[in-house]
Amino acid sequence: MADQKKEQPKQGQINIELDESVAQGIYSNLAIINHSVSEFVVDFVTIMPGIPKSKVKSRIILTPQHAKRFLKALGDNVKRFEIAHGEIKDYEQPPIPLNFGPTGEA
Repeated sequence: MADQKKEQPKQGQINIELDESVAQGIYSNLAIINHSVSEFVVDFVTIMPGIPKSKVKSRIILTPQHAKRFLKALGDNVKRFEIAHGEIKDYEQPPIPLNFGPTGEA
């Protein structure tokens, strides 16, 4: 039997594992963002035409610092995408009435 070495992450690197079920991803065409003094809460929802009720598919909670880093990283990636593939068109969407309950603070 061959001797296999388990590769250790180099200093400063993080070993990140992606579970198969998470790798499938979740489609979302609406993000609802709320915040308090200590956190940003992003709820990802899938809205389908003709279906009046939708559920939150995933919720991500970020510190304000991570939210700002995420904003910068997403902006950088959108710029790179547009350089490679052209401008992303932002079509006017009719307002979506949301019955999402009260917004809370932590």
